[in-house]
Amino acid sequence: MHPFSVVIIARNEAHDIGRTLEPLRALTDDIVVVDSGSTDGTQDIARSMGARVIETEWLGYARTKNLGNDAARHDWVLSLDADEVVSPELARSLQAWQPRPDTAWAVDRLANFCGRWVWHSGWYPDWKVRLFNRHEVRWVGEYVHEHLDLPAHYRVERLHGKLWHYSYRSEADYLAKMEQYTRLSAEERFRRGQRPVWWRKHLGPAFRIFRTLVLKQGWRDGRLGWKLARLDARMVRRRYELLEEMWRMA
Repeated sequence: MHPFSVVIIARNEAHDIGRTLEPLRALTDDIVVVDSGSTDGTQDIARSMGARVIETEWLGYARTKNLGNDAARHDWVLSLDADEVVSPELARSLQAWQPRPDTAWAVDRLANFCGRWVWHSGWYPDWKVRLFNRHEVRWVGEYVHEHLDLPAHYRVERLHGKLWHYSYRSEADYLAKMEQYTRLSAEERFRRGQRPVWWRKHLGPAFRIFRTLVLKQGWRDGRLGWKLARLDARMVRRRYELLEEMWRMA
């Protein structure tokens, strides 16, 4: 098995971090947890399971992830969130993995919403590039919308096996996380000088419901698909409400 480091960003993830770290201990000798001010014991759990913890203020997704990549001991990095778990099939793929030049690898994320797997609704399939050479690939983006900047000549291969994403334990958990993300997204738009447009606030949610249920086949997820469509539309409207508020106070 070719060595690679695992880099995880976290803040108050005591509920999830142990489950995330457990299968990784058989895959790597270098797990880096970049913690942005946890107060719930996340750091203690991570250290007890063999991870190195780097404490930092929140720098935005891209800069925080790059901070962890810079601290990695190996050239190759598997980048994870604190609520993502490597499935046994994906673990076997990682054990058999061998690096190739000018190549990065993507994993297929399967989300769990309130105890149920989401197979449609725009949530799946969800291929994400997560395994890469940290000397050649960096996270870029503003405060919220980060992505990996792959060189133009790079190829992206796919690893077999699911990356289980235990995204939201309850509807309240979803709303709390989406409120935080939506606020950051609105702040990013405000910094770019984007002004709210009335039709986006009023028509955007309706289109999001249509997109989730019809274009992304959310109807196949049954009642869960309807719930996800409504929640998603609610967050779209909320983003423009926050943006309007920021411009009023400017």
